[in-house]
Amino acid sequence: MAYSIDLSGRVALVTGASSGLGAQFARVLARAGAAVVLASRRVERLKELRAHIDGEGGDAHVVELDVTDPHSIRAAVARAETEVGSIDILVNNSGVGASHKLVDVTPEDYDDIMNTNARGAFFMAQEVAKRMIARSSGVAPGSFTGGRIINVASMLGLKVMPRVGVYAMSKATVVHMTRAMALEWGKHGINVNALCPGYIDTEMNHDQWSTDAGRKRIEMLPRKRVGKPEDLDALIVMLASDQSHFVNGAVIAADDGFAA
Repeated sequence: MAYSIDLSGRVALVTGASSGLGAQFARVLARAGAAVVLASRRVERLKELRAHIDGEGGDAHVVELDVTDPHSIRAAVARAETEVGSIDILVNNSGVGASHKLVDVTPEDYDDIMNTNARGAFFMAQEVAKRMIARSSGVAPGSFTGGRIINVASMLGLKVMPRVGVYAMSKATVVHMTRAMALEWGKHGINVNALCPGYIDTEMNHDQWSTDAGRKRIEMLPRKRVGKPEDLDALIVMLASDQSHFVNGAVIAADDGFAA
């Protein structure tokens, strides 16, 4: 008998879903049966992804979201729950990257990275968790109590590299944020875990791997290769499922051994 995970009846909100890992996370959760809410600032890209998911027989919906704006977070979550239903799964994926020497980082650079990767991720999780806690406490209606929050960090939250110090700091914040949330919210049936991807080939960074700098970076990796977005599919589905009920506060590196 084959083993499978069925997310039918669950609602998953994926932030940063307009491209890259976020888009892949949305596709695989939809294939597993979840109704997927696609959230990002780039609404036209989300509509394209929705059409793709619908074409595969999935169920996808679009909400505009800017995680640096608390009002946008509240509005997006409220709209998602009004249109689709209570959010059972949050894939907290929105993030920005940048490369600077630490001595060259400006206050604007620092705030841009931290406001999205750390502050935005925190208040996104907080808004969803408030609603999950209300359902768990019987204060708000919902067919499923508890929930799953997957914070997408990075291997750079575990191992610092040159020229990406502030980015690494922001993702290290996400790692400890995950542990704090798991500790406080576990009693409500909410499992919070962090996924730390390594170097993954996406549309945003694809061209860099053929440059001299990109080839040098690949040579530094344990197996001298970068990953593909689908290499994370099984982890995302497992962490989103009921089968992960004993996995809480975990920080999972999916980096081909780089941060070991």
